[in-house]
Amino acid sequence: MSTSTRLIDLSHAVEDGLVTYKGLPAPIICDYLSREASRKVYAEGTEFHIGKIEMVANTGTYIDSPFHRFADGKDLADLNLEQVAHLNGVLVRIPPEHGRVIDAEWFSGLDVRGKAVLIHTGWARHWKTDPYFEGHPFLTERAAETLKAGGATLVGIDTYNIDDITDGRRPVHTVLLGADILIVEHMCNLEAIPDGQPFRFYAVPVKVKAFGTFPVRAFASVE
Repeated sequence: MSTSTRLIDLSHAVEDGLVTYKGLPAPIICDYLSREASRKVYAEGTEFHIGKIEMVANTGTYIDSPFHRFADGKDLADLNLEQVAHLNGVLVRIPPEHGRVIDAEWFSGLDVRGKAVLIHTGWARHWKTDPYFEGHPFLTERAAETLKAGGATLVGIDTYNIDDITDGRRPVHTVLLGADILIVEHMCNLEAIPDGQPFRFYAVPVKVKAFGTFPVRAFASVE
């Protein structure tokens, strides 16, 4: 990595009791083997900690693979590294005064082919507060179709859901995941990516079979 390269963390931390999505259980993070207990197992002066976590897949900043929506879609273990790492990035900033609905015109004419499209709304400022769960910005089905037609590889957003949660069809998930375009939700710190500066994007999940969603350490690499 070049000495001039800057890495920008775009992920929320996962912690015990964190509520990411209303109605889904918060993670339980605890000891499987505490340091104190480990002293009975190892030589004098040697101790280890083995942690245990119980959580649903949709926790913190996470990636959706096609299997999340489609039974025959790619699961996490099927994803190519080229889909989740070292992607050229495109940053789309949505001003807060624009409102909730992010339609196709925000993406028309953009070169998104093979790229990660990150949508900055500023909604992450509500993280871990009640307003985060209500009235978030979202993409329309037409916006998803435009990104699909443009050949995007991944679409990320810093809101509660990329879809309007009042629409049970979840059209954005359906269009994007149906086209093998990955989704990253609950991002943060997108304001730290400089305007007009090229960047690469990374959001690599654990390689789990028969699983469609998992937390990631999403980050941007800026020269």
